[in-house]
This record gives sequence, C-alpha cells and structure tokens, in this order.
Amino acid sequence: MKKIAKFEKISLNDKNKDFYNDIILPKRASKNSAGYDFYTPYDVTINPNESIEIETNVRCKMNEDFCLLIFPRSSLGRKYKLTLDNTVGVIDSDYYNAMNEGHIIIMLTNHSDKVLSLKKGDRFAQGIFLEYGITVDDESIDDRTGGFGSTGK
Repeated sequence: MKKIAKFEKISLNDKNKDFYNDIILPKRASKNSAGYDFYTPYDVTINPNESIEIETNVRCKMNEDFCLLIFPRSSLGRKYKLTLDNTVGVIDSDYYNAMNEGHIIIMLTNHSDKVLSLKKGDRFAQGIFLEYGITVDDESIDDRTGGFGSTGK
C-alpha cells in the first residue's frame, strides 16, 4: 500500500495542554478499511435540524496529487440522517499550509427528530484519500493563502 499522508495535531498555541494531548489522530478501524475515522475532541450535542462545526484540531500533510474526502460515519447517517453541510468535504493537499494551519473543521447537520450526543473520543466522520489527475491544458498557478472555503473568492 502506497503511503501518501500523515495526520498531525494543529499547534498547541494557547490551547489547554491536556486537551491537546488528548486529541486522537484519525485512524483506520481495520487493515482493509478505506476510511480514517475522525474522533470528537470534546463532547458534542447536535439537536434535531441543527448544524454545527466540529473543530477536529487535526491537519493532514499529503502528496500533492491526492486529496482527502470527508464523509459522516454510515451509522450516524442511518440513525440521525447526519450529513455534512457541504455534502462531501474536500481537503486539498495545499490546505495543510493554509493560514489556519490546515485545521480540518467538519460541518454537520442532524436531519432527524432525535438529539445526537457524542462523547469526547467518539468516531463521527471518516476520511478517504483519493488520487486525482488534472487536464492536459490546466494552467492553474495560484497558491492557496486562505483557510477553510478560501479558494474561488
């Protein structure tokens, strides 16, 4: 299997050291899992028809011809009709160097009529790496400067 990426915690800055040390980096549940599970860094409650952002405190350095796609966990989609607000999160390789340190923030909506309660350390999303190509006439030369949602402004 080709190794193309590495998850890291974002820098400590002014965050509580215990909080920083408790961050769980994404990992696969089994050797044949495609997805890397993301874990809640704190307790989260999502009320019916509510949208929230979960700051994972994680970033990802990956080869430039790859991206990381983010999806909700299947069981949460089934039980709570949980969706990502942007349907599928796309983390580009150059996001790592963004002004926000490449901090992966996952926006979720609970479309069910039940309250979703996640405890610190619960799995709530998964990321899958995807290799991609570009067109032969691609002329993109700009570098990313901003963070979340910054391209195309």
